Amino acid sequence: MATDEVIALLGGWEGYSVGTVGRFKAGRFGPTAQVWIELIRQPGPRVCSGCGRRYETTHDVEERWVRDLPLMDAEVHLMVPRCRVKCDVCGPLVEHLSWLAKYARVTTRFAENIARLCRHLAIKHVAEFYRLGWDAVKAIDKEYLERTLGEPDLSDLTLLAMDEFAVKKGHRYATIFVEPERKQVLWVCRGRGREDIRPFFERLGAEGCRRIEAVAMDMNGAFEEEVRAQCPQAEIVYDQFHVVAKYGREVVDAVRMAEARKQTSRGDRQLIKGSRWLLLRNADGLKRKDRVKLKELLAVNRKLATAYILKDDLKSLWSYRYPDAAVRFWREWYTRAVRSRLKPLALFARRLRDRIDGVIAHCRYPLHTSLLEGINNKIKVIKRVAYGFRDEAYFFLKIRQAFPGNAG
Repeated sequence: MATDEVIALLGGWEGYSVGTVGRFKAGRFGPTAQVWIELIRQPGPRVCSGCGRRYETTHDVEERWVRDLPLMDAEVHLMVPRCRVKCDVCGPLVEHLSWLAKYARVTTRFAENIARLCRHLAIKHVAEFYRLGWDAVKAIDKEYLERTLGEPDLSDLTLLAMDEFAVKKGHRYATIFVEPERKQVLWVCRGRGREDIRPFFERLGAEGCRRIEAVAMDMNGAFEEEVRAQCPQAEIVYDQFHVVAKYGREVVDAVRMAEARKQTSRGDRQLIKGSRWLLLRNADGLKRKDRVKLKELLAVNRKLATAYILKDDLKSLWSYRYPDAAVRFWREWYTRAVRSRLKPLALFARRLRDRIDGVIAHCRYPLHTSLLEGINNKIKVIKRVAYGFRDEAYFFLKIRQAFPGNAG
């Protein structure tokens, strides 16, 4: 077998044979070695890229330089005579090739290789590795994601979890929708208001909205109002993480700062002010010296001790599996809270009382958004690796790619 036949066989450039081949060492035309391959169009019918009809006649031919995967230590540049078919239906149109997209400047396999690397590396690093432009690499990856991800399958959706995350500093947010059992990101949209999330339910359709049984969320009023409007039969399930975090902000922080202001000694005041994370973190996650410090702090301040103990007790609500038992526990906790003589705690308890059904619903639908918190952390990593995203649509595609869902 001749050398050009071997190269053509390895190259897989269907419809073309190999003509002239040249190789230049690094330094002559660039910092890396380069291989130049002239491809010659073989005789035969051309396929219209529009309608798929086959034609023997060609409208015109234009030479185009195309990048392929590197060979050994060298870049591969192809000189491709690109034919336009004289189609009776579509008019003059570029012929279809299995290995080269319509207007692409890189082969299909090279583009897929670039996209695979972009899943794990920043665009900047992939572009530098292949000596391509940043914009070219981004366009290749975005087109690949749009083609391979497609539209999410919402046909059997019955459970849903939703949460917000920060896109950029300055209170710019987006909302993420997840199928909690498959752990699949279904949809990402800009904003966190009712009008922002409504397109998801419109895409779900009236029948799809009726299938939704439960939605896990934080205590976002806009989320709840839109879900009740679109899926009135669905149960709202409040997540433990967000409710306890709200307790930490509205009760623990308020009591801590009030107690700090009462201290006459600067050292005592700074001790209480600096104990925020000690009071908010789970005791199981504390080191031994921090547990000793926490115990001493609670022993000398009764109000902080009350707020801390009731915080831990509140978490127990999510451990119940029978609604009646959960209701009894809630009533006991509520009585202790309103009798604690801590105004922030009593106020929090009264506000939570009006929405307690969303907590009790956890007994019937043990959903939680801790999965979403994990997704939010991964989103931060995606942003950091990419040094931020200027194209939000591309950013949202990268999020969907990172969470395709568990098989089966």
